[in-house]
Amino acid sequence: MHTDTDALILIDIQNDFCPGGALAVKDGDAVVGPANDLAAHFNTVILTQDWHPAGHRSFASAHPGHRPYDMVQMPYGPQMLWPDHCVQGSAGAAFHPGLAPAVEKAQLVVRKGFRPHIDSYSAFFENDRVTPTGLAGALRERGIHRVYLAGLATDYCVAYSATDAARLGFEALIVEDACRAIDLHGSLTAARRDWMAAGVRSVSVADVVALGTPLAPPLASVA
Repeated sequence: MHTDTDALILIDIQNDFCPGGALAVKDGDAVVGPANDLAAHFNTVILTQDWHPAGHRSFASAHPGHRPYDMVQMPYGPQMLWPDHCVQGSAGAAFHPGLAPAVEKAQLVVRKGFRPHIDSYSAFFENDRVTPTGLAGALRERGIHRVYLAGLATDYCVAYSATDAARLGFEALIVEDACRAIDLHGSLTAARRDWMAAGVRSVSVADVVALGTPLAPPLASVA
C-alpha cells in the first residue's frame, strides 16, 4: 500500500464521458480497469463527479445560436460550451458500472459543476478559480501530502485538478496511462505545458503499483 500521506483522486469516470455517452472521450472506458487497479494500492481513494443541473450555463443548449465546442465569454472568463452532459440524477452522470471496486473503496465523492452559472473542471476550484470545493481542506485534515490523479479527461478536469493541487502545495502526479484526453485544438499539448510549469509530474500505472506493493516479509530464521 501507499503511505497514509498519499491519496488517489479518480476524476469523472462517468457514463457520459465514456463511449456512448453525451460527451464521450475516445476510449474513455479504457481507464476503468487501471483505475480499479490503482485503487487497490491506496488507503485514501477520492472520486469526483460532474453534477450539472439541467440548463447549466456551460451547455450549448443554454446559449441560442451557439453550438457545442464554441467559446463564449462568461462573467468568470472564457468558457467552452459543451453538449448537455452529467445532468444530476441521470444515467449519464452515474459512475461507469465497471468502476464498482473503486467506488466501493472510496471514502469521499466530490461533486462539482452543480452551481448553475459556473462550470467546474478542477476538483479543487470552480472555473472562477477562487470558489473552493473543499477538497484541499479535506486532504489536509487527513494528513495527505501527495496526490495521484487519473480519469477523464486528461486535458481538462485531470489537468486542472493536478495543476491546482500543485499550486496548493501538494505533490501532484498524473497517471497518464490511466487517463484519456479530448484534445480539442491542441488542448492536450497546452495542458501538459501548464502542468509541467506547475511542477506536476507524469507517471505510469506500473510505476504507481510498484511503489505501492508491500515488500515481502522476511524469511523465518532457521533454527
